Amino acid sequence: MACAALQFSCKDGNTSADRAREDVPERIWEPYDDASEVAANADHPNRRMRYKLIQSRVTDKNDIFRPLYAEALSLDPARYRELRGLILGRSIPEIQEQILGGTLTYEELTRFFLYRIYTYELPHATTLNTVLAINPNALEEARKKDEVLRLVPDAERHPVFGMPVLLKDNIDTESMPTTAGAVALQENRTEDAFIVNQLQMNGAVILGKVNLSEWAYYFCDGCPVGYSALGGQTLNPYGRRQFETGGSSSGSGTAVAAGYAMGAVGTETSGSILSPSGQNSVVGLKPTVSLLSRTGIVPISSTLDTPGPMARTVTDAAILLDAMRGYDSEDPVALETPTLINGHRVEPVALAGRRFGIFEAISESDSLYRRAIRVLREAGAEIIPITPPETDLDGFSKLLNGDMRKDLPAYLQKRVRNRDAVRISDVADLVAFNREDSLVRAPYGQGRLEGILGDTTGPEDLEALKARLLAAGMDYFTVPWNAHQLDAVLSVNNRHAAYAALGRHPALCVPMGYRESGEPAGLTFIARPFQEKQLLELGRAFEMRLPVRRMPEGYAD
Repeated sequence: MACAALQFSCKDGNTSADRAREDVPERIWEPYDDASEVAANADHPNRRMRYKLIQSRVTDKNDIFRPLYAEALSLDPARYRELRGLILGRSIPEIQEQILGGTLTYEELTRFFLYRIYTYELPHATTLNTVLAINPNALEEARKKDEVLRLVPDAERHPVFGMPVLLKDNIDTESMPTTAGAVALQENRTEDAFIVNQLQMNGAVILGKVNLSEWAYYFCDGCPVGYSALGGQTLNPYGRRQFETGGSSSGSGTAVAAGYAMGAVGTETSGSILSPSGQNSVVGLKPTVSLLSRTGIVPISSTLDTPGPMARTVTDAAILLDAMRGYDSEDPVALETPTLINGHRVEPVALAGRRFGIFEAISESDSLYRRAIRVLREAGAEIIPITPPETDLDGFSKLLNGDMRKDLPAYLQKRVRNRDAVRISDVADLVAFNREDSLVRAPYGQGRLEGILGDTTGPEDLEALKARLLAAGMDYFTVPWNAHQLDAVLSVNNRHAAYAALGRHPALCVPMGYRESGEPAGLTFIARPFQEKQLLELGRAFEMRLPVRRMPEGYAD
């Protein structure tokens, strides 16, 4: 790894301790002229990738990275290379076995990921604009995990214990602001979200916050996914400025793909976990709405919003999901659910005799989808072409408009602790705030927010619309399920995310390969509500049959 990328970490004759004690430079990052990068994408065939900017015009990365700079890069390069072989490509259970065996510690694991973040996110040529905040207490928390490891019996430690996890920056944390990528929430201070409390109670180390499509992509219309005013343009490690990141959980997908943490938490209303999971060759699960609490998450829609895990393996995603469970009395639809994992692992099920519904139109046009189907068929699965009923989703945006008009003010009133620093109280305030400096705060416009203000749907009409859309979403999959007694329906990335969202169906995206261009794609399993355990077992069986995932070339060192 080049010394230039590591700043002072390769200085001749210095030990790790010496490096950690050196004075940190006043500025470890400088803004650069990204005009040439923007110009290079001006004719990109995907219009959403014709960027207006790459780096944020608001955030100074020195504020993010300077506090832990010395500690993060004090890892000896030789030890880093050893750890790389022990950690990258390993699952959470495998890492836990190595820690119990004394091969590495939780502190080393956390420092390893910080080292990678600082190494790749500071240089202009490799940054993915993925990290929005670093938890200043991350290494201290990891050291505490090492101290109590031998005092807590194995059976009482959740497998997420000591694992560094990144959070999408619309999930509340006490130690870092929660911004949704927006200037309006730049100073937003809150208590921890319910799922963050659950993760910490189970021993996870919250490593930091990651970029997202601003306001979870309910902001600008037709704009790039993965863009936010505070984070700039999130880039795909498999092809910076070549492939979309997917969104809105863009930073969660890119960070996991690049090896910045053991896993991440994203959120989805419709496709926001599935899309970046497929685009970044990671596993992502959109659970049934009500399986996980939404308290402390900047909302779009209380009808459809849910958090969910993103990781490099199905087992790791299951562990993260299980660690976030718990009954939350503040979320009116959250349920108490049983454990989703058996010990430390997800056991694959036999695929023989399993019945999967497929879309022939996708099969005809997508060679990776055809290969995935062939793999399942060769394992003994039955493949059944399906034709879902004609489904009218007209009015979907009205549902989201109505919910966000109500849910965002409720979040701001209840969760924001420093109201003097957050000037907005509702969507109208937000639109007016962005108009004060639209070139910086909304360079792609704010068409979706303005659409909320222009939507005149009344409360009774909104409830009738919701009932119609939820029934339509349920029928889309339920009719073929009942007709063919299916175990799951197979899709690609987020192709059928809206139907799954409205039908409250859980969906699991698992890497299925790379197109000739190098762009990743995922096979998406869609199941009946609350069948997450079966979904994970099917996904694990497929993952074992077709273990295609690989690290992105520029981030494998």
